[in-house]
Amino acid sequence: MGVIVTKDEDDNRALSRRINADLKEKVERTQKADGEDPDFIADSEYFEQYEKTGRFGWIWFILIILAAASLIFIILL
Repeated sequence: MGVIVTKDEDDNRALSRRINADLKEKVERTQKADGEDPDFIADSEYFEQYEKTGRFGWIWFILIILAAASLIFIILL
């Protein structure tokens, strides 16, 4: 029984090494193609439909602050 367990562990190690080598090769190819450090977040399905905030996104923050300030002003008066 000990031989079977040892053999399975060796197979798992070999598989882990092969997977790590494949991932490392993929990252190196991507870095050479892009010239920058990839994070692969833009390729994920979760962010597929999202867009970056426009240059006037800061206006929303000002509007929220003004709304909060007006609520505080109304409550205090």
